[in-house]
Amino acid sequence: MILFLSDLHLSFDKPQITRHFIYFLQNKARRAKAIYILGDLFDAWVGDDDFTSPNAQIRRELKQLTDSGVKIYFQRGNRDFLIGQRFANETGVILLDDYAVIDLEGEQTLLTHGDLLCSDDLPYQAFREKSRTLEWQQNVLSKPLWLRLIAARWYRIRSFFHKQKKSEYVMDVNQTTVENVMKQYDCTRLIHGHTHRPALHEFMLNGQKAQRFVLSDWNNDGGAVLSFEDKK
Repeated sequence: MILFLSDLHLSFDKPQITRHFIYFLQNKARRAKAIYILGDLFDAWVGDDDFTSPNAQIRRELKQLTDSGVKIYFQRGNRDFLIGQRFANETGVILLDDYAVIDLEGEQTLLTHGDLLCSDDLPYQAFREKSRTLEWQQNVLSKPLWLRLIAARWYRIRSFFHKQKKSEYVMDVNQTTVENVMKQYDCTRLIHGHTHRPALHEFMLNGQKAQRFVLSDWNNDGGAVLSFEDKK
């Protein structure tokens, strides 16, 4: 069993979602061969030196699961892109690039968080490009932890109000970008999160049937997990 999930947005002020995720890790996840977390596991990540709640507990649970033999692959999202190698070493997760191709049920499948596909959101894409530079990240991570935590809360509030001004069209993926990326990586199946619009989209790509799976975000009632049976 191969499981895919994203957009839990774990944080101190969302304890119910944290409890749902821990229950998942201690139960269904134990039966999986591999788990792919496609970004935004955390609502904000200000550095691998942050052990404030619920970060420390989540690290322990992930470590217990990887120690049991379950492979966990992690793609950074737009909220937790500062997750680094220290986090990976302490949890046993395997970090993936922004785009990753896997063989899933014999079909080449492209994985990504999804924010890169929202190419119509030009202000966000400009910020994304800047914030992924080594210089920008070193500058942020050099600040005291308490200051980074305050800044993260401020950015979340600002992001909330900015979203209210953006159209639904701008905040969704661009279909042309989706098709171009899938052609670039020679894949007919795409799995991503980010948009919080769970669905299965089917379309034609180079004369072949193609699929785009959009993962669900999580809330106080829990969250959906996409499952594929491992036929190997």
